[in-house]
Amino acid sequence: MNSFRALVVDYVGDEFTRGVQTLTLDQLPEGDVTIRVMYSSVNYKDGMASVPNSRIVHTYPFVPGIDLAGYVVHSDNPRFREGDEVIATGYGLGVSHFGGFSEMARVPADWLVPLPKGLTLKEAMALGTAGFTAALSIYQMQHNGVHPAMGEILVTGATGGVGSLAINMLSKLGYDAVASTRQQQGHEYLYALGAKAVIAHDTLTVPEGKSLLRQRWSGAIDAVGGQLLAYLLSTVKYGGSVALSGMTAGTEFTANVYPFILRGVNLLGIDSVSCPMEKRARIWSWLASDLKSPDWLATVAHETTLDDLPNVLSRILDGEIRGRVIVSMA
Repeated sequence: MNSFRALVVDYVGDEFTRGVQTLTLDQLPEGDVTIRVMYSSVNYKDGMASVPNSRIVHTYPFVPGIDLAGYVVHSDNPRFREGDEVIATGYGLGVSHFGGFSEMARVPADWLVPLPKGLTLKEAMALGTAGFTAALSIYQMQHNGVHPAMGEILVTGATGGVGSLAINMLSKLGYDAVASTRQQQGHEYLYALGAKAVIAHDTLTVPEGKSLLRQRWSGAIDAVGGQLLAYLLSTVKYGGSVALSGMTAGTEFTANVYPFILRGVNLLGIDSVSCPMEKRARIWSWLASDLKSPDWLATVAHETTLDDLPNVLSRILDGEIRGRVIVSMA
């Protein structure tokens, strides 16, 4: 494919443009592996990269998309051969390096994970960065001593990609997952994923003048951030953990030291971008085995096309997307 289609964001003079264009291989950035992309997926970060004055993209023209899955068509690295099925998420993909919203991609070999046995390329992108982040959150909590017998895990932003998949994975591992959501509808969806209960987001607040609240959760997976984090820290049980991966509710919160010094609470920062490759490959293998449920794909994900992608990117920024959206390049 000397020419191929991709979603391109650009500035023409002072006017921001976003749309599908035809590119050539010569326009791809440097990298030692060229990939025929079969699937990508849509993340909140992709939505942010697709609008003017983005805090994500700094050079134009640019192809967004922080996830991709496909097969190798050319490799200058001996670790990968033509026909190998691979996944790429994180690092500079879709941020400083042309991303996955393209029928072809060229990336450094060090960014690639061989598709693990037990996953298809489509399933890998139904997971994508969101699934990887959810799994990494659970992995870090387990390694800090949070186990099912300790009690319920609260999952915030539960209808989003990270939240939806975290609920399903926690249920698969025997945890009692409680879903928190702003949405008035969609409770049946969360129960179908394995949620034990669903609670309203606006009930999760710390009353003025309070430092600590009743111990309630053994842990929390938080893709929301903002002031909600103060509530989570004040209600997690002794020795519990909050795994923080998102900031859709803001980057700042007001809290105090009491949860840490009186209850030994752990605040775990979850970074899916620069996660070392050894751990990255281990998490992907876990996603393909112990964390995989037989019916999760039909419940969590639906497909879209490259041509409809601009509409989907607008909807994810407006909070209208539930679960995961796979972008088919086939």
